[in-house]
Amino acid sequence: MPDWIRSTAIDDILGVDVKNLAEDALYRNLDKLYINRTAIESALVEKERNLFNLQPTVFFYDITSTYFEGEAKKNDKARRGYSRDKRPDCKQVLVGLAIGREGFPLAHEVMEGNLQDRQTLDHMLQLMDERVGLSEGQTVVIDRGMAYDDNIEQILKRNLHYIVASRQSERDKLLYEFEGLEGFEEIHRTGSPMNPFQKKTTVQIKKIQKDGLTYVLCISSGRLQKDRAIRQKQQERFLHDIGKLEKRVEDGKLVKEAAIHEAIGRIKGRYPRVARYYKITLDIQSKQLLCEQDNGKMQKAEILDGSYLLKTDRRDLTSEEIWRIYMTLTRAEAAFRAMKSPLSERPIFHQIQRRVETHIFLCVLAYHLLVAIENALLDKGIHTSWWTIRQILKTHQVCTVMLPADNGNILNIRKASKPEPEHIEVYKLLNIPMEVMSAKKFWTSLKDIFSD
Repeated sequence: MPDWIRSTAIDDILGVDVKNLAEDALYRNLDKLYINRTAIESALVEKERNLFNLQPTVFFYDITSTYFEGEAKKNDKARRGYSRDKRPDCKQVLVGLAIGREGFPLAHEVMEGNLQDRQTLDHMLQLMDERVGLSEGQTVVIDRGMAYDDNIEQILKRNLHYIVASRQSERDKLLYEFEGLEGFEEIHRTGSPMNPFQKKTTVQIKKIQKDGLTYVLCISSGRLQKDRAIRQKQQERFLHDIGKLEKRVEDGKLVKEAAIHEAIGRIKGRYPRVARYYKITLDIQSKQLLCEQDNGKMQKAEILDGSYLLKTDRRDLTSEEIWRIYMTLTRAEAAFRAMKSPLSERPIFHQIQRRVETHIFLCVLAYHLLVAIENALLDKGIHTSWWTIRQILKTHQVCTVMLPADNGNILNIRKASKPEPEHIEVYKLLNIPMEVMSAKKFWTSLKDIFSD
């Protein structure tokens, strides 16, 4: 960390001396921050609500993992579990993050690395109630990893609403309800004006109401190929298993009609996604099992490739509103990506639990600033990401011009480079002065340079 700080212009901009900054001093300050992190986070949430006029009606909850280098023996929460970082060989912790509709973090929690997603929801709801307060009628948005009946009950018992992505098994059972091609509407999606080459996937949606709940089937062109490959793979396995059953019936190895129907039922239950597109008939006299494809249903299935199913107990929202609210959950996923990559959350080298949690807390604090920048631009009508802003601004640098003098000394002029038009545009949008620092002059000798 000290080496990174010395490679930046932080000391020039803030007017602080970081020459002698050491890691141990930073670690000791982590310990001071640790005991105050909950109070800081709660106060920051309240400040942002007032400053940005945020409406706490909807919030999104998601979870990720971050792994350790080393054994992390002094951290009881470091466990091996499902690794979203593709590092099952490393111990990890889970990080749960709740964010508001505008993308600002509301609360985060570091949990044991071997928990399942669904095991974390009730605990997180309790923490949110304690830290920022939950209000009756708020809507919780979660992904399919937590879309179980017991999780939904945990939400409802707090008098909250929910929007979830149904698990695949539930989607497969209800898919036939949407097979009529009428009633779908296309969502109009606009790209970022700062990225003219951006291409948005097309999304079509259709809503039905069933058993007091609202379901919205969404068909995305971006998911089509993946979904089609999964269905075709299931289809191959289904036909393979049916072929084996046909052979057993033909060879007389399975004779009883009831046993044959049970075997058919087991295969259908194994492949519900494709079984409904086939008609299976049994002629017990001729020992023949026939499996015929329903071409009409199969054509409708191909049209529904790339679909996912949203479910909510709210009945006051249009299908587009439900989709747009759910898609904001991608902000939580973007938050995790931002914390792991540009904000350098992973890998974690700390061994002590309190320093691990404070390290993650610092990444969350940095993400608050990142979201504030994006929202300030959004208020000006600019739909862009921190990554894009970072790419634009990284070419505006502070440099040192070294001028040798006749006496053997060197005049150093430390100043910012001249901002380019794209830099100036960003600074104006964020109401930031273009002069990041005043030029500094100082003398050095060749002896000083070589001694360094």
